[in-house]
Amino acid sequence: MEYVQDRIATLHDLGGEPLATGLEGDPVADTAVVVPMTDREHESPAATRVLAELESLEPAAVVVPVRASPARIGPFREWLETFALPIEVLWCNAPALEERLADAGLAGETGKGRDVWLALGPAAEAGEYVVVHDADARSYEADHVRRLLAPLTMEFAFSKGYYARVERGRLYGRLFRLFYEPLLRTLSARHDEPILEYCSAFRYALAGEFAMTADLAERLRPPRTWGLEVGTLGDAFDHAGFAGTAQVDLGVHEHDHRAVAGETGLEGMSRTVGAELLRVLEAGGVDPDYETLPGRYRETGRELIAQYRADAAFNGLAYDPEREHDQLERYAAAIEPPGPDRRLPRWLDVPIESETVRERARPWHGPRVGSAGGG
Repeated sequence: MEYVQDRIATLHDLGGEPLATGLEGDPVADTAVVVPMTDREHESPAATRVLAELESLEPAAVVVPVRASPARIGPFREWLETFALPIEVLWCNAPALEERLADAGLAGETGKGRDVWLALGPAAEAGEYVVVHDADARSYEADHVRRLLAPLTMEFAFSKGYYARVERGRLYGRLFRLFYEPLLRTLSARHDEPILEYCSAFRYALAGEFAMTADLAERLRPPRTWGLEVGTLGDAFDHAGFAGTAQVDLGVHEHDHRAVAGETGLEGMSRTVGAELLRVLEAGGVDPDYETLPGRYRETGRELIAQYRADAAFNGLAYDPEREHDQLERYAAAIEPPGPDRRLPRWLDVPIESETVRERARPWHGPRVGSAGGG
């Protein structure tokens, strides 16, 4: 147990009764929870647990943006209807929605960032606060929502979860440990822009669990695919800054895992996450030397691997430094200029109404956000 503060407010689980369980005027009642899903979450044990845990809360809305084929969206919707929640399903690749987005000049790549972006407009209208989290945490608890909301009741505008990724007797959180962290450390050795200090202050910057005011939700400009969590940090820095940001201890998480190699694995994710991180840093005034950065990143990564190896040994965990070095090499290939800015617009600037998105993305004529669904 520790209570060290970072450059942003760090709220620890110190074993007492947390504010999150005893707030006056329960903020959950004025909160929309966004839970993006794809085919892999349909009836999965992790997603089932997440939704079952949410049943113990009474949020204003649960918005579930779903990316699924026409043949799968029906069964997906029917499964979601079995939960006693005020759910609104947004079919992210519905033909009617795709057509309307194209007409508005918003056609393009699809992915997690775009899915969440589609939900942010309706969610920001449903409540004062918006909580976003993934559906792949097998250790998820409804109390996580209350913990994420607690800083917002203390006049913070942005709250992000952090947790340990220790499972099956080994360290996980590989993309954060072996890509994000060494890259930031490498850049911080030569640059002192505030955005670097801000991004470095988060104990698990790639966590998919975060909360914000509806005002901030309408100002996010997410990337279309991976990199949502990093892109959010850039917008949060601009809107909330150090003083308006907090991070909250969510304990130990157990997640579904991805393979390392390939476009659908961590290797492919590193390219989109890296591009978004470097775009955020460049926007904050950092001018990386891309010619030497990959080599310097490798040096920093090797130093961290030695530290991880010692930490794992100290805790009796299995550790394979050869595999970690292999990942380091794969991720180094992602370090290159970020290219054109392909972020989606703020909801404040979107040329279509969120109600239009809701109608075009509705896979069936069911309850609207805020009405009780399921049974």
